[in-house]
Amino acid sequence: TFSAAPDHLADLDAIVAAFEAEHPNITIEVQTAAYADYFTSLQTQIAGGSAPDTFELNYESFVTYARSGALLDLSEYVASDVIDPARYYPLALEGFTDEGVQYGLPATFSDVVLIYNKTLFDEAGLEYPTADWTWHDEIAAAEALTDAEAGVYGTFQPVSFHEFYKALAQAGGEFFDAEGNATFNSPEGVEAAQWLTSKPGTVMPTLAEIGGTPDFDTALFTSGKLAMWHNGIWQFNGLNESGVDYDIVVEPGHATRANAVFMNGAVASSGTDPPDEAAQWITFLTGSPVTVETRLASSWELPAVADDAAFASYLEITPPENREAVFEALDNIALPPVIERQA
Repeated sequence: TFSAAPDHLADLDAIVAAFEAEHPNITIEVQTAAYADYFTSLQTQIAGGSAPDTFELNYESFVTYARSGALLDLSEYVASDVIDPARYYPLALEGFTDEGVQYGLPATFSDVVLIYNKTLFDEAGLEYPTADWTWHDEIAAAEALTDAEAGVYGTFQPVSFHEFYKALAQAGGEFFDAEGNATFNSPEGVEAAQWLTSKPGTVMPTLAEIGGTPDFDTALFTSGKLAMWHNGIWQFNGLNESGVDYDIVVEPGHATRANAVFMNGAVASSGTDPPDEAAQWITFLTGSPVTVETRLASSWELPAVADDAAFASYLEITPPENREAVFEALDNIALPPVIERQA
């Protein structure tokens, strides 16, 4: 696992303990690695014939491992009811299939929303962002809220790959066509690139002003110097601890709406010695009530289950008041484009 350490090892231990209590003949040994080192280590283990029985993959890397023959085909476990596909959010379950074969189970998802500082909007006499906002609405508000001399900026959206493919989708374009050809060099692609690159130096700080400071955007928002912030739901805990008065809304659209989602899944090695036990473990790890409750209680991303009742307690946590936007964003998903050689 790369997502458990360092903040959620105790949560993973609780899930392991619950599984072992139900399956006394199976012992789970946990290995962790930092995300920066994880895939180098994993590829080395697989190449050396010592792959872990089960391991974590993100959506972007999944296709590489599925097509290399490294993953166990889970089809027989779906057919035999060990795995209940109805337990999972359909898009997340589909994300861990390749050419119709289920090679993994979705463990978690997180998405990106527009986070905004209510105090700055109130002081400027502006209405809060709504789900109907477009790019034009955001830039108009950002211009009104920016006071560069005071070090206050209207918005922050990184100029990066993950923001570009999403902005491209919002502009009505696509990264690849149906045949897998790159198609982002299009009028929509140019418009998306211009949308991102027009912000630094006008309504958001430049790289020179940031000065390479890590998490500069986080510090800017929590100190009350940033009005709007394109970022993920993983920021909620830190924002709540900071005391900043904020709320969220789905990101503004343009020609259409599109929201970024990140997914992690659990897979089993094609060479695992106990395939039945491996399938039982990743099923428990991704969809058991214990796992769902543990993840929700600790904000360790969100379980990728189709279970409205399980999320009721999550929706009651404030701030943000409009936590429902986390799920509204799932109605218009732009998945990261991936290729077989991604890893």
